[in-house]
Amino acid sequence: MSTQPTSKAPLQYSVWVFEPGKKETLPLVFNLRQLAEQKRSAILPGHRMCAGCTAPIVVKLASFAFRGPTIVVSPTGCLEVSTSIYPWTSWAVPWIHNAFENAAATASGIYAAINALKKTGRLKYDHVDIVVFAGDGGTYDIGFQALSGMAERGDDVLYILYDNEAYMNTGIQRSGGTPRFAWTTTTPVGSVLQGKIQHKKPIAEIMVAHKIPYVATGTPAHWLDFMKKVRKGIEVNGPAFIHALASCDRGWRVEEHLAVEVLRRAVDTCYFPLWEWSPETGYLLTDRSLVIARNPPLKQPIEKFLELQGRFRHLLKPENRELVKQLQEYVDAVWEDLLRRASNAPR
Repeated sequence: MSTQPTSKAPLQYSVWVFEPGKKETLPLVFNLRQLAEQKRSAILPGHRMCAGCTAPIVVKLASFAFRGPTIVVSPTGCLEVSTSIYPWTSWAVPWIHNAFENAAATASGIYAAINALKKTGRLKYDHVDIVVFAGDGGTYDIGFQALSGMAERGDDVLYILYDNEAYMNTGIQRSGGTPRFAWTTTTPVGSVLQGKIQHKKPIAEIMVAHKIPYVATGTPAHWLDFMKKVRKGIEVNGPAFIHALASCDRGWRVEEHLAVEVLRRAVDTCYFPLWEWSPETGYLLTDRSLVIARNPPLKQPIEKFLELQGRFRHLLKPENRELVKQLQEYVDAVWEDLLRRASNAPR
């Protein structure tokens, strides 16, 4: 547990310590009071993420849903470089960084090693979970081959994508996760182009196509929904994938104090619906998206999401109303398709 800082003693933080052989499954918190009282986090204060970044919130909330001994893997990215600057670390759990493109392959190697230890009776714990935290560059693009291979093999790994929708670590370059019309340093706004031309890849649906045991979406703005999904992803036998939208104040050009609000609006406008999928249940709407499906007037226009972000400010000019209309039509089409697929959507 943390102690109050004094002039004589440095500030101390809790670390993850589990008793070998003890079949412990940590309880999942279900209210804000319990959440505020949590002391055992996989990521500790003192990291160098930007003020207003929601990626560490994703990690912290996810770690509150860990059930026991856990090994974390991260590829190159904002989270990795900001939490592991030698000789310091912000990780309170075993953590591995290898390269940009192979976080999933590294996790697969850990899974194989754990199985080998189990077979020889040398594993100290009843279970050891493996969780990957990776950005969109290391997931949509550079690391997708390794991710697809991990899923196809059926390796028991939870892969959490924190999607800030560009290569933010290297200078806000576009990725396969960057939305259409967004400004980045490689998709500039000018007289010829109005930001990125292509829509972002439907990465969660691509993982559904792999027929793995569990796929879900989430945001740190909907914390309990996200934590429940993390626990489900850990507890399934086999690979699981969670797509978490994570705002970036530098890349999105959003005020720091609106970092969570912009994620809330992403869901309210149905730009980023909340759902989960398994082979047994198919698609299921969750949390706020289920509420909107049951009460359609609650759905907000896409401008409510765009207006908080400088990367879309060109779209709010009168001459670009047609582009906003195109984006709204795309969001509506994706939402209507999800409503048709979701078994718990009103008919």
